[in-house]
Amino acid sequence: MNHDTLSRWQFGITTVYHFVFVPLTIGLSLLVAGMHTAWYRTGRDEWRRATQFWGKLFLINFAIGVVTGIVQEFQFGMNWSAYSRVVGDIFGAPLAMEGLLAFFLESTFLGLWIFGWNRIPKGLHLASIWLASIGTVISAYFILAANSWMQHPVGWRFNEARGRAELTSIWAVLTNKVQLVTFPHVVLGALLTGAMVVVGVSAWHLRRGRDVLLFTKSMRVGLVVGFLSAVAVAGVGHLQGQVMTQVQPMKMASAEALWHTERGADFSLFAIGDVNGGENKVDLAVPNALSLLATDSPNGTVQGVTELQQEYAQRFGAGDYTPIMPVTYWTFRLMIGFGMLAALVTFVGLVQMRRGRLLANRRLLTVAVWASALPFLANSVGWIFTEMGRQPWLVFGVLRTADGVSPNVSTASVVTTLVGFTALYGVLAVIAFGFFLKQARRGPEPEPESVPEGEKQPEPELMLAY
Repeated sequence: MNHDTLSRWQFGITTVYHFVFVPLTIGLSLLVAGMHTAWYRTGRDEWRRATQFWGKLFLINFAIGVVTGIVQEFQFGMNWSAYSRVVGDIFGAPLAMEGLLAFFLESTFLGLWIFGWNRIPKGLHLASIWLASIGTVISAYFILAANSWMQHPVGWRFNEARGRAELTSIWAVLTNKVQLVTFPHVVLGALLTGAMVVVGVSAWHLRRGRDVLLFTKSMRVGLVVGFLSAVAVAGVGHLQGQVMTQVQPMKMASAEALWHTERGADFSLFAIGDVNGGENKVDLAVPNALSLLATDSPNGTVQGVTELQQEYAQRFGAGDYTPIMPVTYWTFRLMIGFGMLAALVTFVGLVQMRRGRLLANRRLLTVAVWASALPFLANSVGWIFTEMGRQPWLVFGVLRTADGVSPNVSTASVVTTLVGFTALYGVLAVIAFGFFLKQARRGPEPEPESVPEGEKQPEPELMLAY
């Protein structure tokens, strides 16, 4: 592998690993805030215990996510210094806003929530977890704004004298049309992730008859939020497909292995193609469905890879502007497939719960435990598709990936850090997953014994996460 490819592998591995924790952090923070609200309004002890139990798992995940995210910040300056020099004035603006505003918001009020049990007024305590949750969502917004600018650069100009891109409108960057569809898609996917983890852990305990009341309530919350999120993710995904067709038609064409421009294009379900020959030898497809997805019309025109390659060669100069087709094609389908399976599990679970048969259906409870992995898989392959489909561009139409790597970092250094990060993250994954699983299996703290009037309630065990 050359220097560029190794740098991409390094950043890709650290990014995919970090993003395992991000959607669960966002999703669980909102669900925990909802459970805390239920306790505040009803005063029922099972909601208090549920809040503390799921809050503990949220904190474990939050801590690991913060640590793994810091590495990415350093990589921009170490492995991708040319990229940072050319577009750092723009890309760095929303990231700085995320660090100075969103991260401090979520970390400050999360600390208040952790240490505020039995110490601050209940209303203020509830507000602290909501503000921390809102902080995680705002944090995601700023980070996604930076990424969306790479997909569709707006609000900038190029200073020829300095050889750098300059920001002309932060508002344009923050309201990028790619951002306006990507942000809800990611947040809804995060809600689906958090909900499916709640469903999976609850199912595990319900199969063993533990804390039936608490985990039945948790299961209901997870199933409802999970199903609604899955449906909403699909709806927003449709809008994303339309925007992607407008700003990155090559990504859409490669996702469908659509070699030639077609009117009334079919949506490919399974294809075996000849990448070098530019054709599909086997293609099982739904007639006109791609045009409907991309243009809202079954007879709409969708551009093909061959014509786009010719157009880009004339527009940007000689070169190959086609992504790795097997990667984009299959990650797109896996993303959709994993999401649909999660939706199916939550739908069946809701039906069984409504009929009063869920607790007796041990097979479904077992499936629900394993189904908690589906959103993680969907999130991972979805981001691989998003980033790989943009290639060979770092910033679409502005800066190629090969031109963004650090010129003074040796290949040996990249190999060393790639192996080191992969090994370190592998060990960290085992430790983090093991600790998370241990706490999940342990379950909530036991029912409190009656406390004499005037005595202080025992402190929750939230600090186990730290």
